[in-house]
Amino acid sequence: MNIQMAGIRNPKDALMCVDCGINIIGLLVGQAHTSDDFISKELAKEIKQSLPANIKTTLITHLENAKDVIEIASFVDVDYIQLHSHLPESEVELIRKALPDKKLLRLVHIDTDGTILTDMSKIKYADFYFTDSINKKTNQVGGTGLKHNIDTDKKLVETLDKPIFIAGGLTPENVAEAVKHCKPYGVDVNTGCRAKDGSRDRQKVLAFVQNANSAK
Repeated sequence: MNIQMAGIRNPKDALMCVDCGINIIGLLVGQAHTSDDFISKELAKEIKQSLPANIKTTLITHLENAKDVIEIASFVDVDYIQLHSHLPESEVELIRKALPDKKLLRLVHIDTDGTILTDMSKIKYADFYFTDSINKKTNQVGGTGLKHNIDTDKKLVETLDKPIFIAGGLTPENVAEAVKHCKPYGVDVNTGCRAKDGSRDRQKVLAFVQNANSAK
């Protein structure tokens, strides 16, 4: 199972997560919506360089300008680019042409009742889809900790033509059920494995990885 830990803010947490079995580290750079997890591109690069060569990294960004996304993704040297904004496909095309070796994760926003809030017909460029809850009250996309009806994820896994990562309120306690029910390509977690100080709780990360993998 591919497991992404999003919102990592320092090399220590990143390496601890890798030691627990996480194979993708999500780095938030380029903020437009509410979040406590955004870091500088310099810190993101430091984290990237601290990781073993086999661990993938994802630039998770709200930026809506292709030039800025390209610059940060190149500087940090990530493997994936996860677009949380509503870029015109013309901008996404520029990213694709400039960085053809970096995989694009396109976000599908899902309301807590399971309603899809993203117009899928407008997405032309994607290597993966990524489902996540949205907090419409706070304008927060990603890292909300909110759950949604996973029947929506299951339907998307069964009908879309690209692999899907699922996210949105996943925890060590519910990830096995979500994996069994949806059979996704991968899962993503942020708030579900946090300690009180915002760092990652080792026991929660271990349990998340073990439960996600046991449900394959």
